[in-house]
Amino acid sequence: MSAIYFEDVKLGDMLRFGPLTVDRDEVIAFASQYDFQPFHLSDEAAAATHFGRVAASGWHTLALYMKMFLTEVQKSGWQEASLGGIGIDELRWLRPVYPGDTLHGTAEVIEKSASKSRPEMGIVKSRILMFNQGDEAVLSMIPITMTRTRVGMA
Repeated sequence: MSAIYFEDVKLGDMLRFGPLTVDRDEVIAFASQYDFQPFHLSDEAAAATHFGRVAASGWHTLALYMKMFLTEVQKSGWQEASLGGIGIDELRWLRPVYPGDTLHGTAEVIEKSASKSRPEMGIVKSRILMFNQGDEAVLSMIPITMTRTRVGMA
């Protein structure tokens, strides 16, 4: 497998990731440590909200995205040239994610630009869409990532 450098990335390139089934114990464990709002911790508390039952934290949903996405990019050659992220635009949690949901998603390259000050890297924006088992969108966002150029491959 050869690395996919900035020069190789094309507008419209698409990567599919997943599936991954959301585990109830992991939802509660994540919420207990990082987002301990009652509706992420108990069905009783969630029943009094629009969720109706325990729902995964949005931050946990993002972590599940990373797990699925990285699993796929490490198989495809995209990881070798990655230099990390610099932000996320338009992050939206569109629908609750519940234990037992099976998630999958797509990443589509929507913009790329060469760095003017750092020839060893370029900037890539992708539109991420995540869906549940009913193909209902649960998350959308546009991560902004730095990608190594062939100049910077040494």
